[in-house]
Amino acid sequence: MKFSENWLRKICNPQIDSGELAHALTMAGLEVEEVLPVSKMFTGVVVGLVKTVQPHGEADRLKVCKIDIGDTKTLSVVCGAPNVTEGIKVACAVVGADLAGSKIKKTTIR
Repeated sequence: MKFSENWLRKICNPQIDSGELAHALTMAGLEVEEVLPVSKMFTGVVVGLVKTVQPHGEADRLKVCKIDIGDTKTLSVVCGAPNVTEGIKVACAVVGADLAGSKIKKTTIR
């Protein structure tokens, strides 16, 4: 059976790390075969505020968004999400971000 450690910690939250928790479960008769992360690690993701949303000039389903990521930076991002609107907060991968092996790079918007 697979279950989330987060789910288990919502029911009871022992003050031990993941390895100790797996060992304690095994010692209680619930064999833990392996502990796996939900996803690979990522870096360079920040919360941004969508300032403007405009249609992309060359694609029907794309939009060009201006996103404020703080520290006086506003990014222009091409977005395909149909539900993006001005004023929402979004996860934004900045240039150089590593998303489970995929590097985000700067490019020119056509």
